[in-house]
Amino acid sequence: MDTATCPRCKQTVNSQAVTCPFCRTQLKAYGHPGIPLHQAAGADEYLCDTCTYHADDTCNYPQRPYAKECILYQNLEQRNLDLLSQNQKPRVNVSINNWIKRNQSLLLIISLFLICFLLVLSRS
Repeated sequence: MDTATCPRCKQTVNSQAVTCPFCRTQLKAYGHPGIPLHQAAGADEYLCDTCTYHADDTCNYPQRPYAKECILYQNLEQRNLDLLSQNQKPRVNVSINNWIKRNQSLLLIISLFLICFLLVLSRS
């Protein structure tokens, strides 16, 4: 069972729970377990302060910039960390392994050709 933390009472709840069983805070938007409802942590905090969409001015949410609940919220710092990890150069052995996986048929044909060539050389 995946767990999540209720933003109001900080209790551990099922990640698919629509409402918190302890304080009855709504955890999912529109009563659907697949739509997460992001909520501001403090009483004087707003989600827009740390949201990617607010930072690049693409947010069209009516409560902007004072939204305390949002289904589109994306943390700006987390997104930047994800982009940095994607931009890092992979190690050489990972690159070689990926190349081998992509070109298995070519390697098989080359190895068969080399075996045939060695057999011909050994017979002559």
